[in-house]
Amino acid sequence: IAIAPSMLLLMTSFTRIVIVLSFLRNAIGLQTTPPNQVIIGLALFLSFFVMYPTMQKMNTEAIQPYENGQITQQECITKVQVPLKEFMLKQTKTEDLNMFLSLDKQQEIKEIDTQKLLSLGLHVIVPAFVTSELKRAFMIGFLLFLPFMVIDMIVASTLMSMGMVMLPPSMISLPFKLMLFVVVDGWSLVMGMLIKSFQ
Repeated sequence: IAIAPSMLLLMTSFTRIVIVLSFLRNAIGLQTTPPNQVIIGLALFLSFFVMYPTMQKMNTEAIQPYENGQITQQECITKVQVPLKEFMLKQTKTEDLNMFLSLDKQQEIKEIDTQKLLSLGLHVIVPAFVTSELKRAFMIGFLLFLPFMVIDMIVASTLMSMGMVMLPPSMISLPFKLMLFVVVDGWSLVMGMLIKSFQ
């Protein structure tokens, strides 16, 4: 139970989702809206949606047989890791996995073959997975910033050409950014993109 929060944060899709949603909030220019509780709650439920097939597999292959007395506790712990490792390895970049393999003095690989790499320990897979997730989250965040940055630049140059240098451009651009986000149905696009990025 003590390590459950760490598992939730670092071994699921939660990391990428919560970082992207935080980037989105900052890109629009809203510091506290939606509040952190809403961002984290939304990230939790999106993570549950993404992880549901993996959790179902863990339940079917490990937890249920253990509860029915068909396998031992040690076998349950071993089997419950397999679907989780499969999920993490599918989302892990080869260069990130190779970095931790080399640090662990293991042989590097040319490409990720999920079935062959299931024997790797979590001490290698988890940090490689988290590193890949951080890279992807920051790349998505960069792409989210671009359209809003363009609006900021247009508003700033317009105000400067009108001689209104004392008026903060962010105050004028915020309604336009909100309008753009609502018109293109931004929340659906972002959530759909996040879920598809794991498939």
